[in-house]
Amino acid sequence: MDPAILAAVRSIRAIDDHAHPPALPANGVADTDDDALPCPPGDPTPPTLVSRLDNPAFMAAWKALYGYPFDDRSPAHVRQLLATKARLRQQQGANYPNWVLDRLGIETELANRVAMGPGLAPPRFRWVAFADPLLLPVSTAALEVNPDRQYFFGRERALLARYLAAIHVARLPATLPEYLAQIVLPTLERQKRLGAVALKFEAAYLRPLNFHRPDAARAERVYARYAAAGAPSQADAYALQDAIFHFIALQAGRLGLPVHFHTGFGCGSYFDLAGANPLLLEDVFNDPSLRGTNFVLLHGGVGPYGKIVASLVAKPNVYADYSGQTWALPTAEVAQVVRYWLEWYPEKVMFGTDASPGGVGQDWEEMAWQTSQSARAALALALTGMVRDQEITRARALVIARLVLRGNALRLYHWPDR
Repeated sequence: MDPAILAAVRSIRAIDDHAHPPALPANGVADTDDDALPCPPGDPTPPTLVSRLDNPAFMAAWKALYGYPFDDRSPAHVRQLLATKARLRQQQGANYPNWVLDRLGIETELANRVAMGPGLAPPRFRWVAFADPLLLPVSTAALEVNPDRQYFFGRERALLARYLAAIHVARLPATLPEYLAQIVLPTLERQKRLGAVALKFEAAYLRPLNFHRPDAARAERVYARYAAAGAPSQADAYALQDAIFHFIALQAGRLGLPVHFHTGFGCGSYFDLAGANPLLLEDVFNDPSLRGTNFVLLHGGVGPYGKIVASLVAKPNVYADYSGQTWALPTAEVAQVVRYWLEWYPEKVMFGTDASPGGVGQDWEEMAWQTSQSARAALALALTGMVRDQEITRARALVIARLVLRGNALRLYHWPDR
């Protein structure tokens, strides 16, 4: 890497487009709202090489964040680390999450959460609300084809009940138009009032991403038939979801809420990678009625779909971030993905960490440090190669670095540049 480019990249206060930060405990109760669909407990996906605890980056995180003085992971030394973290948490109090962001050089982190919580206040943390439960007003029995899906749909049903309680609705209405007007729209407007800056779909964990332009008459028949009892076929369930999704996407555009999609590799041994192909969303992106809604391809199709993402962001309302890339892949591999994107449309690429709660010594803080350091290094490596190969000038490289780390997100979310 060109050291001057790396230094410039490290100096920029970033906007983290995607993460799952934990809230501080409330009245002694640990936070459980950091994700609507945490990884299934029964048959987890094994961690990639980069995300294993023996990655030297995690010990580097301990040193950078907590002054860890050792070069090993002995139980006694790890206990000392945890005591240091606990002391810092107590000293910082409600400011602790902000303290972590300061050490990462992150100005604002978009928090994908069921609800915000203590310590996660704007402008440092901004809420991305989940929209998937609204797709599921009828039985999902035909879609629960494996243990992971059964686990995920159970969580979505519980979250839909929580959404209904929040708007003081005891039961679902009899028709689809009433459901959209009395449940979906009030929920979206409530999320906006509470500070949501975007909507998130984890739909790839529940079904393929092949949403289509809706057949309204068919969707209304399916809802009317199965709202009270019974289970629609998979095809009928998807037809109903197409109509609800289209309504949500339209309203998101009206409310100024970009729509985020999980794309690419996901957790759980039954995860349908083919169903997480961002190319399946092309019918959504080509729908003229949705050109007023912006879409973000989270994780940039991490795994096999990176090059597909580069061409999809040619759509005027489609963006991508590379959150999650650095949790799955080494820096050199991420740099290749990022460089390919930048050689297409640098104005559509955004930085992200996908930092989430984890285990001992590998929690949100350490994961955020590892992923943000790797993401910045990958960007510097990509820009170095582009300058060396005379694709861009050094001055242009620094402009692109600022776009990726903050400028593109500021434009997308209509935030002032501080």
